[in-house]
Amino acid sequence: MKKRYSKEQIIKAIKAHETGTKVDDLCRRLRIAGGTFYNGHRKYAGLKVNEAKPLKDLEAENNKLRRLLAEKLLEVDAMKDVLSKKW
Repeated sequence: MKKRYSKEQIIKAIKAHETGTKVDDLCRRLRIAGGTFYNGHRKYAGLKVNEAKPLKDLEAENNKLRRLLAEKLLEVDAMKDVLSKKW
């Protein structure tokens, strides 16, 4: 399922909470559960709206590197399997 709100929107909601808006009111307005708000708060608290994009870029690069690592590990396992067999 596609995420409903961007990181920028989540950070704006956190800032609204920090300025005094109640969590219940924010959750009702955004149509999210309280737990969802607090998960976002834990992840993005302290960030500014303009800092969300670099974070998003770093997460994308991290995911790409994890996929590449997984592919290389599979290749190494396949090579070890081939080399371990007797001719």
